[in-house]
Amino acid sequence: MKQLQLLCMALLFGALANAQSRTITGTVTSNTDGLPLPGVNVIVKGTSNGVQTDFDGNYFIMAETGDVLVFSFIGMKETTAIVAGNNVINVGMTEDVEALEEVVVMGFSSISRDRITSAVSSVTIKDIKGTSSASVDNMLRGVASGVQVTAQNGQRGQSPFIKIRGNSSINGVKSENKNHSVKFNAKEPLYILDGKQISESEFNNIAVKKIKHIEVLSAMQGEVLYGYAGTKGVIVLRTKGKKNFTDTSIIKDFLNESYTPIEENNFELSLYSPLSTFSIDVDKAGYSNIRRMINNGQSIPKEAVKIEEMVNYFDYNYPQPKNNHPFSINTEVVQTPWHKSTQLVRIGLQGKTIDVDHLPASNLTFLIDVSGSMSSQNKLPLLKKAFALLVNQLREQDKVSIVVYAGAAGVALEPTSGKHKDKILSALQNLESGGSTAGGAGIKLAYKLAKENFIKNGNNRVILATDGDFNVGASSDQDMQDLIEKKRETGVFLSVIGFGYGNYKDSKLEILADKGNGNHAYIDNMLEAQKVFGKEFGGTLYTIAKDVKIQVEFNPKKVQAYRLIGYENRLLADEDFVDDKKDAGELGSGHKVTALYEVVPVGVDVNYLKKVQPLKYTNIANSNSYNDELFTVKFRYKQPNEDKSKEIVHIQKNELTQSSNDMNFAAAVALFGMKLKDSKYHNNASISEVLELANKGKDEDRNGYRAEFIRLVETYQSL
Repeated sequence: MKQLQLLCMALLFGALANAQSRTITGTVTSNTDGLPLPGVNVIVKGTSNGVQTDFDGNYFIMAETGDVLVFSFIGMKETTAIVAGNNVINVGMTEDVEALEEVVVMGFSSISRDRITSAVSSVTIKDIKGTSSASVDNMLRGVASGVQVTAQNGQRGQSPFIKIRGNSSINGVKSENKNHSVKFNAKEPLYILDGKQISESEFNNIAVKKIKHIEVLSAMQGEVLYGYAGTKGVIVLRTKGKKNFTDTSIIKDFLNESYTPIEENNFELSLYSPLSTFSIDVDKAGYSNIRRMINNGQSIPKEAVKIEEMVNYFDYNYPQPKNNHPFSINTEVVQTPWHKSTQLVRIGLQGKTIDVDHLPASNLTFLIDVSGSMSSQNKLPLLKKAFALLVNQLREQDKVSIVVYAGAAGVALEPTSGKHKDKILSALQNLESGGSTAGGAGIKLAYKLAKENFIKNGNNRVILATDGDFNVGASSDQDMQDLIEKKRETGVFLSVIGFGYGNYKDSKLEILADKGNGNHAYIDNMLEAQKVFGKEFGGTLYTIAKDVKIQVEFNPKKVQAYRLIGYENRLLADEDFVDDKKDAGELGSGHKVTALYEVVPVGVDVNYLKKVQPLKYTNIANSNSYNDELFTVKFRYKQPNEDKSKEIVHIQKNELTQSSNDMNFAAAVALFGMKLKDSKYHNNASISEVLELANKGKDEDRNGYRAEFIRLVETYQSL
């Protein structure tokens, strides 16, 4: 009997123990890219007990054994988990495609109106009238929905805490796991007054009577528009007497991104200027950067639109070279889709594809920016995952070093064989952000380390990963250009990978890559990382031809005028074509290069061309030669380890063909770029025409990149 009583008591205590609430923690991530999801709602089913995940996707909630936790997030399918014996429940959420597409279209549909997004709360002058509060912070207590205003420690005279819906980490949360330890301090939102950031004290001292309009953004909305600084929520204020700020002006005013000004190429008369000379461009950062802007609902600066990088982002069906040259040459001439009186010329290069197993040994130096500006999830955390893809493809003969820079530069990993991937990955995961940005010192140290471990006849390369925010040491574009031009003489090439937004310095990164004999990519998500470091691994890392230049000579008897679409930052003087000292672009293993010209045939009248007086001393139009030729293309290139160039010549006959699928798609991308730039040459073509062309050229689309472009254009059309 006594034993039975003891057994019953044990069962009773066990049941009571199981019924006791305990703290359940975990991390919520996306199944698509493995990145943490901030702002996910976590609720105990059937109760009002709920929390939201913090900026690192972490949550803490009190629950009992047997409770069901419900995880919900816009754009994701609802997920549930049962509380059992484990106090840690990590959850991966799957995209709800239909809902996600609706958010992309609707969540930012007001970007062109006088509102930033579908904000948490909007307060106008009518709402402010009648309030007795003398300060904006206290006024929000009774007027703005979704905003919680509480006194600090209950003490009078102190400024209150302001908490915006969607920001569960208002008092600070420390997120820790074996690979990551970050203090996320979120005591106050970001304050913007008439497009300028102000401090908390300045905000507290603004008189209510001076305010005309207040916009309150949630943590997630704030991150989209303002990067990491907006992850605590944003309060946007506009004062009386000021011109109303549109969303575009607010975003441009706050974002510290920089792009090189681009002046669109005009038509050239072939009788007076028959030569068009430029350096190839295999960079693709321009497209992924614009994709990021459209997906975030941002306006797109015209100078950020680099049409050649958009066109060259995509794969085209060019044949592999069949001779001793490292690339094949391909041309196509069709009627221009957006102008029936002109012709569209496509010139394509296909670099020889070298199997990864046959690539020479690599000496790679990762130069990683770990400054404070890299703390956002789309910067250093994404960088770590992206570089892990590269590391996992290394062979035993390859070696990796890691140099980091913030307030100072240092070596985080000495040269390590690709055989020891765990050691390399561990060094990557241990990186943390903080401090200023000693970019110049970091580059010097990286080149020094690369030179010390130089592999003769190997692939010696520094891979710089940054948001481009160099602000200590050699900081100007010219300083960096001079430094890189000097360092490339060592035989070490430079690839530049951009991350993040808010202070993205495209202008600086493009210069570094161009002058360092390398390429420039921009990674906005793990799919792009897979493309850069997975599918295009060889082209990203291994150069098969350097200083590749193109010179096209148009026949004045057949071509009245021509216009190179894009490549404005790659133009060369005609005499540079034969000057082997003049730097130009590099071609990697398997890389493709596409260039488009719009051509006006002789005898066609278009309003683009201005009249010029006839030449007195030059008369070449009466020659009977070359009547069947439209243009001649000349290519010059050097082998990676040589200083003398070689030349290839390709002649295009004067004949039109039906547009191939590749031509239709390349034309669609170019036309979209022209629309984004508000080009004077798109002939009033519509976005619907872009979509029609793109769908004609979709073809097999094995990797889905063309379908993604079509969705992107549709999203842009809906904004």
